[in-house]
Amino acid sequence: MNSLANKSVLVAGLGASGVAACELLLKRGARVTAVDSGDGKSLRELAGKLHEQGVKVSLGAKAAPVGEFDLAVVSPGVPLELPLMRELAARKVPVIGELELGFQNSSCLNISITGTNGKTTTTELVARILAHTQRKTVAAGNIGLPLCAVADQTKELDFLTLEVSSFQLETIQFFRPSVAVLLNITPDHLDRYDSMDDYRRAKARLFENQQAFDWAIVQGAALAQLTALGVKLPSKVVTFSATDSAADIHFDRGLLISRVEGWEGPLLDMNTCQLRGPHNAENLMAALAVSRTLRLPLETTIEALRTYAPGSHRCELVAEINGVKFVNDSKATNVDAVAKAIQSMPAGPDGPRNVWLIAGGKDKGFDYHEVGPLLAQRVKGALLLGETREKIRAAWSLFTPCTVVDSLLEAVSKSAGQAVAGDVVLLSPACSSFDMFRNYQQRGEFFSDAVRAFGATAGGGAPAGATTNGAAAVEAGTPGTRREPVNERK
Repeated sequence: MNSLANKSVLVAGLGASGVAACELLLKRGARVTAVDSGDGKSLRELAGKLHEQGVKVSLGAKAAPVGEFDLAVVSPGVPLELPLMRELAARKVPVIGELELGFQNSSCLNISITGTNGKTTTTELVARILAHTQRKTVAAGNIGLPLCAVADQTKELDFLTLEVSSFQLETIQFFRPSVAVLLNITPDHLDRYDSMDDYRRAKARLFENQQAFDWAIVQGAALAQLTALGVKLPSKVVTFSATDSAADIHFDRGLLISRVEGWEGPLLDMNTCQLRGPHNAENLMAALAVSRTLRLPLETTIEALRTYAPGSHRCELVAEINGVKFVNDSKATNVDAVAKAIQSMPAGPDGPRNVWLIAGGKDKGFDYHEVGPLLAQRVKGALLLGETREKIRAAWSLFTPCTVVDSLLEAVSKSAGQAVAGDVVLLSPACSSFDMFRNYQQRGEFFSDAVRAFGATAGGGAPAGATTNGAAAVEAGTPGTRREPVNERK
């Protein structure tokens, strides 16, 4: 990109992305002004540290930029409809996102992964494959490590492995993945987008700067949605699907099977992996397709996939107490993710209706009715909390008994008190966490601590604190703080 030296740059939003952008801009010699609508204690302390480095910081709801700017860098949690963004547009100030700034200052090719669900799992799978095949990479982006924070490391890397959200794609300019992966598109972030088509178009921006020699790895159903919008992919395309046998890579009775020319036949038996479920089959297929486009050894790739264990807050078994499994799926921040989690739970000795579901949080504009039939089949009762609790109760009460609670601690206590051996208590909120917690991680940790405290007093079963990230016990796995929703999307 053009030199940033002595340029006046505004950074909007001081979450992790905004701070990383400020630090990179300072390294490039820019004069940096930062604004954030928050004004809590921790944010004021952060502002003080940035001020010491030479950043002008303005905080509070009335924070406004002062002076003329050559460029503005916006954090993904800052909607483009805010008055500040409209003012910058009126001033004709170029606006890019932190992802774009990091890309323009990076020195290696990138593999970028987006989708409503499964982004983090697939990003981790791809990074693991690269490491196992002796390629240097860093997993960054929406996974929690801003691209701007690692831009200077890219001279030493073979590839960047990036998790990319729709929010980040709204503000790209030249961003171009050599390999772009789209896992799925299901309803999410309808509090930010006017329609599902707007959300789909944001996801489609992942491909807009690709060239004919790049690769697009796309779930079959997602490709159909883009095609219906008139989106054309400029790169070479590989499709995958857990339900469509006509896809280039498909799922058949536990096997991942390829029909890619020169790569035909079974690739991987999911029974040899720690991941479970059709949604994770698609995550694995996408990772395999990335490996193929990079011409990495299949045997080493498969070993990396077989030994991968899903991370925390993704259908994570916290403990089994007196025959009741307690599962932390705090990362499920939309309805489709909750459906996949419920479907992945093991049935009980008395049948499949053995799940006590804890849900609720900050509303993202969903219609919660669509999961109703599944609730009727699998859920004994739902414990609902947060700002969406009444909205969800109105949607779900026809399908399963619903109880409104005031806290997550109360939800754990009531569900644990009603559950019997063979049941599952599942935290799978279908909402973001920002009404009650800093992020989904804090929500999941609070749930896990509450379960362990219950285990310590209840006695029996697995010892309190017993936690497993794998699927050995649960056949599952899904795909006063600055509340920037980075890495809050599953």
